[in-house]
Amino acid sequence: MSNPQHPNYEVPAEMRDFAEKSVDQARKAFDSFLGAARRTADTVHGSSELARTNTTTLSTRSFEFAEQNVNAAFDLAQKLVRSKDVQEALQHQAEFVRSQFANIQAQAKEFGGLAQSALQQGAENAKSAVQQSTNEARQAFDQSTAAAKEAAAKATEKKPGA
Repeated sequence: MSNPQHPNYEVPAEMRDFAEKSVDQARKAFDSFLGAARRTADTVHGSSELARTNTTTLSTRSFEFAEQNVNAAFDLAQKLVRSKDVQEALQHQAEFVRSQFANIQAQAKEFGGLAQSALQQGAENAKSAVQQSTNEARQAFDQSTAAAKEAAAKATEKKPGA
């Protein structure tokens, strides 16, 4: 029974199939993009953990260096107050300067190496994350485009015979 006010237009099966495949493809594309975004977020989180660890290492070493230098200064002070004459005091002072100069050079070298390593690791992680995300997004886009073209081609093939 057909209602004259609302004519019954039937949607062809090919059109319904095409629409259903389009929705499925859109869902798959979205899932691919969402997966890539989640992996990127995980990588960023991993990078922030790496940065936190490197910062902790640098901070710890800074305190250790400061403690070594202060202890060396206290050792010098102790030697100075025990010196029997000015000549001995000057000798302790000269030894301290030589020793501290070498220590500070070694500390600066180590600290620079730690900082450089931390920056290099961070840059490598960021580069890797960007490359991975870009590749995954491109792959999802390419798959979606290919599926849409395939669905459109199938719909076009069926159309002339209808």
